[in-house]
Amino acid sequence: MRVLVVGATGGSGRATVEELLSAGHEVTAFARRPDALSVASEHLKSFKGDATNPEDVERAVRGQDAVIVTLGIRENPLAVRMRGSTGTPLDVRSKGTRNVISAMRKHGIRKLVVQTTYGVGETRGRLPLKWRLIFSLLLKPQIADTERQEREVRESGLDWVLAQPVGLTDAVEGGAPFASPAGEARGMSISRRSVGRFLVEAAASATYLRQSVALSGA
Repeated sequence: MRVLVVGATGGSGRATVEELLSAGHEVTAFARRPDALSVASEHLKSFKGDATNPEDVERAVRGQDAVIVTLGIRENPLAVRMRGSTGTPLDVRSKGTRNVISAMRKHGIRKLVVQTTYGVGETRGRLPLKWRLIFSLLLKPQIADTERQEREVRESGLDWVLAQPVGLTDAVEGGAPFASPAGEARGMSISRRSVGRFLVEAAASATYLRQSVALSGA
């Protein structure tokens, strides 16, 4: 399967690329600085582009079988809250995903898997009080954009899956996560490796089609 990963150099994007390659898929890694990926494989192509640029996205989407979106802002959340993002637009999630959806429609590609976050959309009411405060005080602009991103996906008409992981860690090991379409979570941490594994499964199968799935450590 030919899979485009948008946001491939972030933590989850990198883990997803590695999981896709391990499973034998042909991968295109889309990022502004794809050379930062530091992964070598004959089955991996790099694509330098900006997810907020429709032309870049359209060229990358052409010829794919599925698209996985792992967009986000890697800057310090406090710094972003105080002065705004200096490197990545605050609306990168919604705008980038909107561009992906438009390109997929144009080229007749159906399968879209998007990583958002636990505590938006269907799991908004399940978020523990501590995390509600963090979302409200520290991450408000990012969360608002993620809510818009989810709406774009739900209204896309594509064969979509929304993955909502709890707090992400860089743990090296990562088995299959606890995946709950009902929005249940077992704790508030999960490795990026586990999230990547789920994203690959969701892209390659009909499981969880048009569902929002909460992800936590198994």
